[in-house]
Amino acid sequence: MDLLALADFNLVARHGGFGRAARAAGRPKATLSRRVAELEAALDLRLFERGARQLKLTEEGRALFERTAMLLTELEESASAIASGGHRPRGRLRLSAPLLFSQVAMGRLAAGFALKYPDVRLEVTSEDRPVDMVEEAFDLVIRVNPEPDESLVGRVFLRDRLVVVAGPGLAPPPDGSPVPAVVRGSADPAALWDLATATGRSRLAVEPVLRLSSLVMIRDAVRMGVGVARLPISLVGQDLAAGRLAHWGDVEGSEIALWALYPSRRLLSARVSAFLDFLKEAFPGGTPDELAAYVGS
Repeated sequence: MDLLALADFNLVARHGGFGRAARAAGRPKATLSRRVAELEAALDLRLFERGARQLKLTEEGRALFERTAMLLTELEESASAIASGGHRPRGRLRLSAPLLFSQVAMGRLAAGFALKYPDVRLEVTSEDRPVDMVEEAFDLVIRVNPEPDESLVGRVFLRDRLVVVAGPGLAPPPDGSPVPAVVRGSADPAALWDLATATGRSRLAVEPVLRLSSLVMIRDAVRMGVGVARLPISLVGQDLAAGRLAHWGDVEGSEIALWALYPSRRLLSARVSAFLDFLKEAFPGGTPDELAAYVGS
């Protein structure tokens, strides 16, 4: 297979058209069209559907693009690193991270990484949905308690747990009646929360009085004394230490693991390796206390 023709195909696929690809690369549009046609002829496959105004990848074209885009990038980076006499990370690094972790920590992490590796163009997207790394061209994702996926590999870099907290003016009812609760989202939560306390296990009856979409908003509402909530200890650790919140117990079975993942079939690029090492430097023990201290500082 002609690697130059394959690179031209990837260029056109990435930019969504011959004209845009030609302008981006400073190449003649006719040359790109000819090289892609030659690749289609060599493979005996149609890679693009050519409409009057739109160019669209065929199913075979999309499969070829997904399988070769990162490989070509890695080849180019390897050649550049060898030519420059080193392996300093460079190029674009696209990362997806959960909303809460992005809100409390990713700004500082991204800035620190950019200062340490100025040749890397870091792009961070914050969302809780499980993105498709290959389809959406992410190099690295951070996920909370991810489902097993044989196409991804990675490591746990932080652990956390959920605790039940309330404002210091709210006390557990002596008769076991429901207490007001602040919950996340619109789904009905369990009416009973199982807790582990210093004196043993207990069960707390709750009645939602406020529904919010962000854990940061829930923490702020609980600070105002509106009710109890289940929140990560890393998010409320300093509030507990300062007496702004009271600890009612740990939520049983609520261990949280943050994973940094990347596709298993890709070579581990210098950019990804550098970011993984940077996470390890920021959280060497991977404990909730480290994250709480990082957020508080």
